[in-house]
Amino acid sequence: MTNGPAKSAEPEQELTTVRDWLRYAVSRFNIAQLVYGHGTATAFDEAAFLILHTLHLPIDQLDPWLDARLLPSERRTLADVVERRISTRKPAPYLINEAWIGGFSFYVDERVIVPRSYIGELMRDRLAGVVSDPGAIRHILDLCTGSGCLAILAAHAFPNAKVDASDISDDALAVAARNVAAYALRNRVRLIASNLFEGLAGRRYDLILANPPYVSEAAVAAFPPEYAAEPVTAHAGGSDGLDIVRRILRQAADHLTPKGVLVIEVGTGREILEGQYPSVPFLWLDTAESQGEVFALHRDALLETECQTGLTEPNGERPVNG
Repeated sequence: MTNGPAKSAEPEQELTTVRDWLRYAVSRFNIAQLVYGHGTATAFDEAAFLILHTLHLPIDQLDPWLDARLLPSERRTLADVVERRISTRKPAPYLINEAWIGGFSFYVDERVIVPRSYIGELMRDRLAGVVSDPGAIRHILDLCTGSGCLAILAAHAFPNAKVDASDISDDALAVAARNVAAYALRNRVRLIASNLFEGLAGRRYDLILANPPYVSEAAVAAFPPEYAAEPVTAHAGGSDGLDIVRRILRQAADHLTPKGVLVIEVGTGREILEGQYPSVPFLWLDTAESQGEVFALHRDALLETECQTGLTEPNGERPVNG
């Protein structure tokens, strides 16, 4: 007499090592056709990040732990986080409330976009391509600060500077405040509620950083669940994605010191910008992970070009400042 087919074992019973769980997670993520881009680019990287974080191990050291055997409680926790990544389709940083840029960790939740700016990568060498004397940078503005990550990176890169970090979202500023406090920078990083420059009248900066919303309406509408989980206001840049970028270009010169510089991330907007501003000497700052997605402009260039003129928007209307 047969008892029928054996019941399949639960993964936490069969998978005993980090290597086992890495293989299992990668397979599950591939089957589920998850989407990446929030600090990782592949199923393998995503699985390694989640597993190492969940086990309280260094996220940049996988090999030493591959054959480590796991306690039953650790296996149950891993099973849970793998299933939540699949069932919720939320980016991994939201599941663990942590994102990394370089060697810096930041608290994140659904109130802010997951930090992943290429400007953060450029900050490692203190914007050497555009800042000749880092010690002379005294006042910095981080527009659209979100989690506060770029403001914090700027404070570390330019130790003589005070940093203003502004955002239109009170929720985002609450997250930024938590990160600023975690890095003990309350005396150097000031958080300001402002719609771009509206709340910054009369203030001038040696360096303005901006990672504004720059995704087109069509692209936002086609977002996979992972990207749709983020605040839409952190992505939506109008019909061609560059409405807010153009506002910054028109107004930035009024908030820069005579030798000040604007550094701004625009995603895939390079061709559109160069077509609309043919005489603007954009200095494109490439990184190991990007080409033509970040540019710099000095104040003189902003003043001397059509950035200050009434350039028409893609819909044919005259732009409105503010």
